[in-house]
Amino acid sequence: MSGARRILLVVHPRRPDAALLASEVVSRLTGAGVHVLLDPLSSGVLDLAQQPLVSIAHGADPAAGCELVLVLGGDGTILRGAEWSRGAAAPLLGVNLGHVGFLAETEREQAHPTIDRILDRDYTVSERMTLDVVSHVDGLEVARSWALNEATVEKAARERMLELTVEIDGRPLSTWGCDGVVMATPTGSTAYAFSAGGPVIWPDVEAMLVVPISAHALFARAMVLSPRSRLAVDIVAGTEGHGVLWCDGRRAVDLPAGARVEVCRASTPVLLARLADQPFTDRLVEKFQLSVHGWRGPRPPRPGEP
Repeated sequence: MSGARRILLVVHPRRPDAALLASEVVSRLTGAGVHVLLDPLSSGVLDLAQQPLVSIAHGADPAAGCELVLVLGGDGTILRGAEWSRGAAAPLLGVNLGHVGFLAETEREQAHPTIDRILDRDYTVSERMTLDVVSHVDGLEVARSWALNEATVEKAARERMLELTVEIDGRPLSTWGCDGVVMATPTGSTAYAFSAGGPVIWPDVEAMLVVPISAHALFARAMVLSPRSRLAVDIVAGTEGHGVLWCDGRRAVDLPAGARVEVCRASTPVLLARLADQPFTDRLVEKFQLSVHGWRGPRPPRPGEP
């Protein structure tokens, strides 16, 4: 495959419409001479027999050498694709087959024009900030991960809340009895952090967001911090509750009492392939189905208008 165009295809493994669309996409790409690699979880979606330009990607970096990671699915599948695209510095492009699909660039109905754009390399690339996440127990590092949307420290048992101390830039902020805390990027501000009551942050704003979850405290507001801030969350030693660290809702680490989680901006972003320079306001209106009745501003030009 040396010198050939390569695209990693990541597909929702349990949706019939995803399997059907994947077959159509593979046919279009391979018909244009593009080699299609499938991540192992997506390999069961397609019948690989008599597919000479389709193979299963193996190893720790399946997107290595790929020009693009193409995802067919919802935000969960797109986050899985981000795990592969980030390590290979390959742009990620999502076709939404889910509900909101905030991370997706296009919808199912535009899949075929999207493939035309991919074949023509007619897209731009933008960077999205990510987080480095490290957990320690008794001063020893036990896990290291990253997040595109958010890192959360959450209670592991429904009947017990967590007692957490939050630290910002080496100084203690507050101790909360709570269900947990969300530490999010601007990209993640429309995900879990939004559901927990946090603000929406425009993607081009460099910031980190801290949102407590059901905190029993007078001071329990969402906070927007500098991207240079260093966050830490300690599960107070001696308490009965224990927690779980989640990164993007996909990678989990158990946290006993006394554990510490440190979060800061990562040096490696996720690259997103963009097909249109759509204002973020329009994306909010579209994805959240917001009412704009009564707006009397200028109408944007339709395609083909000057």
